[in-house]
Amino acid sequence: MSKGLIVAIDGPAGSGKSTSAKLIAKKLGYLYIDTGAMYRAVTFYALQEGAIENETKIAELARKCKVNLEYKDGEVIVLLNDKNVSNEIRSPEVNAHVSDVSKISEVRKLMVEKQRTMASQGTGVVMEGRDIGTVVFPEADVKIFLTASLDERANRRANEYIEKGSNVVIDDIKNNLSTRDTIDSSRNDSPLTKAADAIEVDTTSLSIEEQVDRIISEVKKAADKKDIQLKLKK
Repeated sequence: MSKGLIVAIDGPAGSGKSTSAKLIAKKLGYLYIDTGAMYRAVTFYALQEGAIENETKIAELARKCKVNLEYKDGEVIVLLNDKNVSNEIRSPEVNAHVSDVSKISEVRKLMVEKQRTMASQGTGVVMEGRDIGTVVFPEADVKIFLTASLDERANRRANEYIEKGSNVVIDDIKNNLSTRDTIDSSRNDSPLTKAADAIEVDTTSLSIEEQVDRIISEVKKAADKKDIQLKLKK
């Protein structure tokens, strides 16, 4: 991608990846890609089709389904076979199964190919997930690995549910996050891990504005090295 940077933001659920990445992409005028939403869409599809326990069937569904992301008015619109499923893919049921679906090698291969294709269509990209800096774009200009305490991540996720009018039990959320951390970090294919050259940022005590400023400072350094002029928006 000429005249633009590849910004990879990785980390576990609730570490602030999505919120930070969206704001950073907006500031830079870059393409924003939420890779986790793509795996969630496949998970939702598998649940709909009653195939959540069948890895072969899930891979087949991943091959034939159409997953697209649109960014409108500061929000990511997730389209599954041309239907908006942005709300459905954030359900507790999808949360409970997305890590198991994400660890299926064929599913990851298909999604990584699609992610690289999407990124190639723009000039400059901010992509967030769990294997962006290690697998999808190991050559990324900026690699950030976000972390936060389990308690803080659980509180953030609980607040998201409450804002949507859902009743939640904080211990259930903590257990789900802990299980997902274990699955994501121990899977054989593209595990969640910090790239050797990634910059780790603990967001436990940081506001969103502080997270964004911290990452933007690294983007500016990378742009200077490559003599790329950034046009930051407010």
